[in-house]
Amino acid sequence: MFKSIRWKFITIYFLLVFIAMIIIGVFLIQQFQQYHFGEVSKNIEETANYVMMALKDLDLEKDRNDIQANISPYEMMGLEIYVIKNDSSYTIAATTNTGYISYNATDILEPDLILAAFFGEKSEKGTLRNNRSTMNNVYPIYDEHSRIIGALYLRKDLTDINETLEQSKRILINATFLALLITIVLGFFIAKSITGPIQDVTTKAEKMSKGDFDQYVEVKSDDEIGQLASMFNLLTGKLKATLQEMSSEKQKMDTIITYMADGLIAANGEGRVIHANPRAIEMLGLNEEKLLNMGFDEIFNPFNERLTISQLKSIVNGESKSEMMVMQDGITLRANYASFINEKSEFGGIIVLLQDVTEHEKLEKIRKEFVANVSHELKTPLTTIKSYTETLIDGVIDEKEMALQFLHVIDTEVDRMNRLVRDLLQLSNIDFKKGAWDKKAVDLNDVIKKVVLKLDVSAKNKEQQLKCFVEDEVNSIDIFADEDRIEQVLLNVVSNSLKYTPKGGLVEVTVKSTEENAVIEIIDTGIGIPKEDIPRLFERFYRVDKARSREMGGTGLGLSIAKEIIDAHEGSIQIFSNEEKGTKVVISLPLMGESHVIYS
Repeated sequence: MFKSIRWKFITIYFLLVFIAMIIIGVFLIQQFQQYHFGEVSKNIEETANYVMMALKDLDLEKDRNDIQANISPYEMMGLEIYVIKNDSSYTIAATTNTGYISYNATDILEPDLILAAFFGEKSEKGTLRNNRSTMNNVYPIYDEHSRIIGALYLRKDLTDINETLEQSKRILINATFLALLITIVLGFFIAKSITGPIQDVTTKAEKMSKGDFDQYVEVKSDDEIGQLASMFNLLTGKLKATLQEMSSEKQKMDTIITYMADGLIAANGEGRVIHANPRAIEMLGLNEEKLLNMGFDEIFNPFNERLTISQLKSIVNGESKSEMMVMQDGITLRANYASFINEKSEFGGIIVLLQDVTEHEKLEKIRKEFVANVSHELKTPLTTIKSYTETLIDGVIDEKEMALQFLHVIDTEVDRMNRLVRDLLQLSNIDFKKGAWDKKAVDLNDVIKKVVLKLDVSAKNKEQQLKCFVEDEVNSIDIFADEDRIEQVLLNVVSNSLKYTPKGGLVEVTVKSTEENAVIEIIDTGIGIPKEDIPRLFERFYRVDKARSREMGGTGLGLSIAKEIIDAHEGSIQIFSNEEKGTKVVISLPLMGESHVIYS
């Protein structure tokens, strides 16, 4: 019960009023008692003075009657007066209580007071005898020679005064109980007026702790309690707005992390995974439940032994590093990682960002190969030109026949470099879209016939058969294209077929149309292409048989240029081949449509 502040308030009020009433009661009773006893003592003193004056000229033995007559009136005042002679038996000479005349005073009165009087002392004493409370005062009586001849003993009954004091005590006690009762009732309502709003705030704060922030405390006053309610409402509003903002930011962050292209994994200082986005799960080839149950070392150590929690703890906070990881399926991942600290400024864990750099690594490898191939392609003719030029300078130039032979070789090598540079420039123009395309309506039948005608002599020189089959000799097969570029592609492909087909071989060029495309097939009976080399045929500078291709004057860029031209015409080019059985090249180009009509 006393855990409640309400009962603490009531108890405090109760104790304060109780203590105050006790102090006030004791003080009042003491003051009443002192007042009444003082009045009694004052009256006794005055009476004693009057009696002493009356007894001044009287003899205690001879004038008993006169003494009795002087003191008798005081009996009506409730005051007992005894005149005691100074003899051996302390005889009562006169008294208002006539039944005790001639008695020994020490038998009915206080002996110590009587003795004190005969020694010349005035004394006062309160006594309680037989449930009777009295105040006793005694005075010595002197003769004309200042000798003590007796004692005047006055006794006042205090029963009325004590009853008054007792009644006052009862009144004070009743008043105290009434005040305490009123205090409890008022304390309850006062405490309720204080604790009610506090309890309301507590109840609503508890609801807020469970996530319900739609709480409002009614402000009923301008005092501290009202200020508390106002501040609670202000705090609730700000907290609700802050949490909504935090929730919005968290949702944004969760959305970004969930749908980001890179994988993200976070682990604590013990190496337990605490978060992983879907992309990271996909990259590592694991399901979410299995990943979250695995340790950091267990996930990354198989792919890179340097990626362990023990080694990463040495990373300075804010510093980031990266490691490469090659997965089992050949995918290359770059792991960018950084540490973070906890609230104790200690190592809190690791955040790893996984990036799929497989394509980047592949392109980087192709770039390096491309640079190496260009360097090699230029180095060989340059070396030849250099050596032949030095030989001519050394004196061979005087031998005309030999000099002409050397100059012919130099001319050939220069032509070779010229073709290489031309092809590179053409690829560069296509890559950066700098080349101007002269697209128009072109009859593919005419282009094919023109290509076959140009290469017919070359085929006959190698005793090869170059045949052309046109599906429809009457109707044209129209495409929207750059005629020169398409002719360049066909010349390159057909010349390759002738180049790698042995003496006496056959090369067939077929043209046909489907509902949407024109299809050109070039089939030869040449040496064929190994299966593993077919996917790389369109790479720049790639050659199946490098030495033989170079001897035949090829740059390794022809098919790359052909594919770029076909792609620019929204077509496709495919190569099918078997070693020692020949090669088939299929080129598909979209037919001329209504959108390609040119109005003049």
